[in-house]
Amino acid sequence: MYSIAASSFFNHCKPLQNSPFHNPNRPLFTVIRSSSSVAQEADKSSSEGLEFPPIKGAKRVVLVRHGQSTWNAEGRIQGSSDFSVLTSKGESQAETSRQMLIDDSFDICFSSPLRRSKRTAEIIWGAREEEIITDSDMREIDLYSFQGLLKHEGKAKYGEAFSQWQLDAPNFVIDGHYPVRELWARAKSCWDKILVHESKSVLVVAHNAVNQALVATALGLGTEYFRILLQSNCGVSVLDFTPQPEGGTPSICLNRLNQTPGSPVAVGSSAGRKASNRMVLVCHGVSESDLQSSMPYTGNGPMNMLGNIQAQKIAELLLDLKVNTVVSGTKMASVETADTITKVQEAADCLGADCIPRYVETKQIPDLDIESILTQSEKDASGLQNVPSGWLNRLEDEVTTSLWDQSGKAWKHLLYELSQRSDGQDNIVIAVGHPALHISMMGHCLNLTKEWLGSFHLNAGSISVIDFPDGPSGRGVIRCINYTAHLGRWSIPITRSTQADEEY
Repeated sequence: MYSIAASSFFNHCKPLQNSPFHNPNRPLFTVIRSSSSVAQEADKSSSEGLEFPPIKGAKRVVLVRHGQSTWNAEGRIQGSSDFSVLTSKGESQAETSRQMLIDDSFDICFSSPLRRSKRTAEIIWGAREEEIITDSDMREIDLYSFQGLLKHEGKAKYGEAFSQWQLDAPNFVIDGHYPVRELWARAKSCWDKILVHESKSVLVVAHNAVNQALVATALGLGTEYFRILLQSNCGVSVLDFTPQPEGGTPSICLNRLNQTPGSPVAVGSSAGRKASNRMVLVCHGVSESDLQSSMPYTGNGPMNMLGNIQAQKIAELLLDLKVNTVVSGTKMASVETADTITKVQEAADCLGADCIPRYVETKQIPDLDIESILTQSEKDASGLQNVPSGWLNRLEDEVTTSLWDQSGKAWKHLLYELSQRSDGQDNIVIAVGHPALHISMMGHCLNLTKEWLGSFHLNAGSISVIDFPDGPSGRGVIRCINYTAHLGRWSIPITRSTQADEEY
């Protein structure tokens, strides 16, 4: 094992934010959500001219957060300290991730030098002969005087500063440092080193905050997205990098976010806050007509055998939730998937002969139908068994504009459904539809524009989870994107690239 020292970039350069690193067609700056005009100006001035290095061929990067550590279990602030180690649960989580990734022929593994991350990397890397490269830029966020404190100690000792860390992390200052801004700068440095390495498949094992920063900077998102793209212990995230014909910054697509060893819908918090409002975006099962249509999943026939298996597996996964409402478009596969979920939910609490099934409200909403928009495209993807990452980038501008506008209506409808429960109980809304619809609605959730549509990927039968810890009118927190572990042998493995050779 060998290591890379911390870059001089971290020590001497101004912290960077909001850099649209990968798509020259995107707006120069992302939408700023921070209330601080000073922070907005800093974001703009510090992101000018930044790009990622060009690559020669397609590259897949798999990010894994370390398993549960002793300080995770204690609720102690770790930061970049190196006193905690993996718990037995953390070791088990790392082993599960190893099994999840066992078929992949990674070319190289980068790891944080901190023990909890390095041990996770060793477990996942297993008997592979190649050395693990440790890079200090991949260490966890530097939290200076906060490190080592229990959370209640931090609140008692630092008061206002601790509140700012919880409520306004991008502008949080401690010991003269802006930790989140420094972290974003380090993430850019990490990507430069990862992308120039001669490899096609890269494993990176690091930490919660730094993996958030790696995902966000790859997508061109600034520090205001800290704690919006969750990273759970041993959660797996995948990014696909595709070279541009003219060279320069590659195209980048988030193939999945935070595929965890355990269920993504089990009870838990979002960024440390309880989320009683949750939206689960379900991509419907496939039909035979989907496989024959000119664009991915735009047929309108009944689900085939694989589609029915996918729907049943989705319904079983969602048994961890007590669903209030299931909405879908009117397409046959969406309706059938929604019906399967509803039937399993209603029967879940009904084990005795005299019990009354729980009622789940179901609705078919035409605003969730976007298939007719996609079929307006003159592009032809018929026969594509493996839908490529970023395929929405290849659609004509008028098609993506129509898709974006229609998905905006659908998103508003789902937020309305989520706001209807006022009794203080958990409110969970399931939305079943086309992958392109859910990609677009996540873009609306993140306050992006249609230029980002090619930055996300979803498979048939996948689920994505959005929590609203501040209620439906607050910011959505993305718990996972394109989770497929519930599909078992019927899923596309994490390690199989979705970069297609076909151009359409």
